[in-house]
Amino acid sequence: MGTLRLSVDLTAQRLTVWDGARASRQYLVSTGANGAGEIRGSGGTPRGRHLIRAKIGAGSPAGTVFRGRRVATDTPLCTTEALERFPGRDWITSRILWLSGLEPGRNRLGCVDSMRRYIYIHGTPHHAELGRPASHGCIRLSDADVIELFDLVPVGTQVDLHE
Repeated sequence: MGTLRLSVDLTAQRLTVWDGARASRQYLVSTGANGAGEIRGSGGTPRGRHLIRAKIGAGSPAGTVFRGRRVATDTPLCTTEALERFPGRDWITSRILWLSGLEPGRNRLGCVDSMRRYIYIHGTPHHAELGRPASHGCIRLSDADVIELFDLVPVGTQVDLHE
């Protein structure tokens, strides 16, 4: 394998894994319901060059619920009952790939800092929303896809978010 990098197309709602010049995998995603946007509080998905700063959730069962990057104590596993009990929750499940911007003034530092905005690639139980913008700014994948991606890419992997 060559150097892996990720590309997220906000228009097509697709994440592509690149192995050198070859696209090796593609995943259906859901990005920000408010479209593209870098400013804190915008609810938009930030554009530009990023890297995976941290990986959270290794070895956790599929459907594990995270809050504040820790396993949720009230609902440690996303079940049908939990989904019914908390219908409006923006679920972060299975794994977290925490992104950090690489472009000062665009997606790093100040009010546009992707890491301080807690922009993740993460799992979601809302599979019907994949393929269309519906998140609060993060990049959502199915639980199975985010687990596969998590196991595939190391910390430091470059991620390009574009329209």
